[in-house]
Amino acid sequence: MTDTTPTTMGTGTSPYSIAHLRHVPRRHYGRWVAAALILLALAAIVKAFAEGQIAWPVVGQFFTAPAILSGLANTILMTVCAMALGIALGVVFAIMVMSPNPVLKTVAVGYIWFFRGTPLLLQLLLWFNLALVFPTIGIPGLLEGRTVDLITPFVATLLGLGINQGAYTAEVVRGGILSVDLGQTEAAKAIGMTRLVALRRIVLPQAMRVIIPPIGNEVISMVKLTSVASVIQYAEMLRNAQTIYYANARVIELLIVAAIWYLVVVTVLSIGQHFLEKRFARGRGDNRAKRTVVIDQPKEA
Repeated sequence: MTDTTPTTMGTGTSPYSIAHLRHVPRRHYGRWVAAALILLALAAIVKAFAEGQIAWPVVGQFFTAPAILSGLANTILMTVCAMALGIALGVVFAIMVMSPNPVLKTVAVGYIWFFRGTPLLLQLLLWFNLALVFPTIGIPGLLEGRTVDLITPFVATLLGLGINQGAYTAEVVRGGILSVDLGQTEAAKAIGMTRLVALRRIVLPQAMRVIIPPIGNEVISMVKLTSVASVIQYAEMLRNAQTIYYANARVIELLIVAAIWYLVVVTVLSIGQHFLEKRFARGRGDNRAKRTVVIDQPKEA
């Protein structure tokens, strides 16, 4: 019978021991190559901008120009107004989609289908040219007005961006509501709450943790989407920058000015989104830790 017991070497260690081996870190040569290529590409881009035909003093001159700052204010104003309208519509239509009423559900599904299925630019142009379909708006004989006077570039942009945003927000809110355990709604009904009261006081506060991140991304996207409104003459930042470079032919300089301001606004909003997410996530980690402690506790004999 063969003895398979490991024998010891002259040093008194087992031949299967790895204690004498030296740890050699793994070399990630691919990472170094990739990093070098990225740095070279960035250096080439910086060199191109530094040596290109860009009048950087003009960038500084127009960075705080009244027309640019006015356009920036209009961009921020439109972002706030359109998102407020979009969130309000999104909550309403998300509730309608989940309603047991077939009429409300059909209307909500049709709204989401249409405004998510057509391009935003097309919707803006439709709102801006609404007077071709409805010459007047209002209650006939009581309160009427010419559509061409009522649908200004600001109103057309607000309706186009806000209503379009509402269709996307409805799906975000619906996903947040579905993320809340059904038992929360059943418990609320058990203590006498109506469906809407339970939704407002129990479900939506818990769903905010899921809703906030995508809504934050939508706000950031809205800042950039306002630039599309330049086609219907809304005086947002890109529109004003275009007006200036049409006059002085400093195209790239004015575009750089607009790009820097967009980056500044998006950076501020991203920081705000981070802290907002952190606030609504409070207690989640603590609760998970408590559940872990309870699970890991040994059972008493």
